[in-house]
Amino acid sequence: MIDSSTCYIAPPCHEVMGIVHEECGFWVVEKPSGLLSVPGRAPENRDSVISRLQDMGGEAWAVHRLDMSTSGLMVVARNKPVLSALSRQFQQRTVAKGYVAMVFGLIKDDQGSVDFPLICDWPNRPLQCVDYDVGKQALTHWQVLERYPERNCSLLSLTPVTGRSHQLRVHMAEIGHPVLGCRFYGHDVSTAMAPRLMLHARNLAFDNPVNGKRLEWLVESGF
Repeated sequence: MIDSSTCYIAPPCHEVMGIVHEECGFWVVEKPSGLLSVPGRAPENRDSVISRLQDMGGEAWAVHRLDMSTSGLMVVARNKPVLSALSRQFQQRTVAKGYVAMVFGLIKDDQGSVDFPLICDWPNRPLQCVDYDVGKQALTHWQVLERYPERNCSLLSLTPVTGRSHQLRVHMAEIGHPVLGCRFYGHDVSTAMAPRLMLHARNLAFDNPVNGKRLEWLVESGF
C-alpha cells in the first residue's frame, strides 16, 4: 500500500482533518483525500491521521486504514485495550462500513454484488488484481443512488463485506465502471473526469468497547 511505501513521497496535504467524535478510548475522524492514514517510512511522509492526533497529545493507534486518496470516516484507538477490542470487531465483521463513489458510465441495474477474488499484483504493487486460483475472497454490494446522463457517471452506495486492499476500486473497474479520478484502475477518460478519487467512507458503526452500546456516524461526501 502507498501508506507504507519506502520510495513514494506523498504531496503535502493542507486539508483539515475533522474530529467527528471523541471519547477517552477512541476518536472518530473524517480524513481528507490526500492525507495518509499512518506515517510512511520516509520522513517526508510523516503527516498522517495518526501523527496529527499524536501531535494533539497522547497515544493514537490505527485500527484500520483508508487509502491516501480516499476520504471519510476512520476510528482511531487511544490505548491498546481499545485497539484490541475494536480490532476484534473488524475481524469478526461486526463493524459496518459504507461508502459512496462516483463512477464512470450509467449503470443499467439498480443494485448488485461483485465477488471477484483479489490478490496483490506483485510485479505492479501496490496494485491488486483478480485471481480465481489463489485470490482471497472479496465481496462488495452496490446500489445506484443517482445517474447523471449529462456527465456519463453514476453515484453509488458501496458496502464492502470483506476488506481487501483497493477492493472497491478494483471491483468497480472490473465491471466496467471505474471510480472517477482513480489513477490506478481507471482509464484516461475516467481519471480525467475528477480532480481526486471520488470515493468516500460515509458510514461507520461499531459497538462502544467500554459499554457495548452501538454507535453510528454518517458524513456526506460533498461530491
